[in-house]
Amino acid sequence: AQSRQLPNYGQGQGLSSRQWWLDVVKQTFRLSGVREDGVLTLVAENLYRDFCSAQNWEVLPGAGETLCRCCQRGFRMGVVSNFDNRLENILEQCNLRHHFEFVLTSEEAGFAKPDRRIFEKALHRVGVSPEQAAHIGDDYTRDYRAARAVGMHSFLLRAAGHGEEPEVPPEHVLPTLSHLLALIEK
Repeated sequence: AQSRQLPNYGQGQGLSSRQWWLDVVKQTFRLSGVREDGVLTLVAENLYRDFCSAQNWEVLPGAGETLCRCCQRGFRMGVVSNFDNRLENILEQCNLRHHFEFVLTSEEAGFAKPDRRIFEKALHRVGVSPEQAAHIGDDYTRDYRAARAVGMHSFLLRAAGHGEEPEVPPEHVLPTLSHLLALIEK
């Protein structure tokens, strides 16, 4: 509901992503019957802070090795994410940031996937055409279809049996991130 009412962290309405998230948490607890504003503020601020650290995120199995091998092959990599300005620090704490040339969040870009402009901004940042780039994501609409609509190669990270998409050729589906290396080595 918050995303529909205030898309992309409420930037168009003058909110910061921090305030947007604090409002989401407070409203969620209000809907469950909690009414004490002091408690709501404390819970919201603690959750926001906690999700700034690596301890609340899980690195996909094989991610570090896959990213290292892609770097060794000379691939220029970046992150394009519908996330807020905390992402760069989270990636740093997860020991993943050094693999990427850039991190572009929807908060920074001013628009979110599937909007083609976030992909175009990423392509411009590294100076490559869409045909020279590939996007890997786990959302059929926001990642796979959106990147393809811009003209990029695209892969859908999808564990076997988790929501098969009929329009995705099997060779575009990655059961794990490690499967990317087999595609690259072909």
